Amino acid sequence: MAKTPEQIAEEKLRERLTKKFHKACADYGLIADGDHILIGLSGGKDSLLLTELLGRRARIHVPSFKVSALHVRVKERDYHTDLSYLEAFCREAGVPLIVKDVSIPSVPPIREGRTAREIDNPCFLCSWYRRKTLFNVAQEIGCNKIAFGHHRDDVAETLLMNLFFQGAFATMPPILQMDKMPIQLIRPLCLINEADIIEYARMRGYRKQEKLCPFEHVSSREKVKQLLIQIKAMNPEAIDSLFGAMTNIKTEYLPKK
Repeated sequence: MAKTPEQIAEEKLRERLTKKFHKACADYGLIADGDHILIGLSGGKDSLLLTELLGRRARIHVPSFKVSALHVRVKERDYHTDLSYLEAFCREAGVPLIVKDVSIPSVPPIREGRTAREIDNPCFLCSWYRRKTLFNVAQEIGCNKIAFGHHRDDVAETLLMNLFFQGAFATMPPILQMDKMPIQLIRPLCLINEADIIEYARMRGYRKQEKLCPFEHVSSREKVKQLLIQIKAMNPEAIDSLFGAMTNIKTEYLPKK
């Protein structure tokens, strides 16, 4: 039976995503023989794609490595995905799934109508406890790497956030060695554009999260995301320029001390 135009388009997009995934892994040395990688699986499109790509790559056997996934549920945050769907997705990808429930001490649950200003650093607290759980589980099951689903747009947004709010020209690196534990953080999707992930998620029928973060549209990152959309409207090659700038810093333009 002949393939439909939609099937052909999906195969081409999968090939493009896989190529960029392999390029990031090769260029930055993200995967090595004997690795045990723990995926931070939130249930969003990015972490689902990461699970699919790493699960498929692990079956190639060269290099030989293992992959596990961790889904963390924070009691005080009404922000979750259908667990049965995640279990089925990971089973299909050949990736063992671990689920952990954690609680943020002394922080009241978020009620409808509350805003970010009413709660001190809600995003920081949630992220901190999720990451703490990731690090703990990684060490418990013998993982030496933790993989996040940050894509190319995330890298550009983080660069702008650091410029505007921290006064630093810095962003999230493709690979980072933790100082206090023998664990590296890796970002295998760092060369993939978010628009491609959105389209692939639609084609593959990725199920959306049942309830999104209540602060998703009021955070500083969301504001920078909207700004980047405006910048790309002026210059479609804006992210290419930002990536180029990260490896092309001209010191003669820096102010003298």
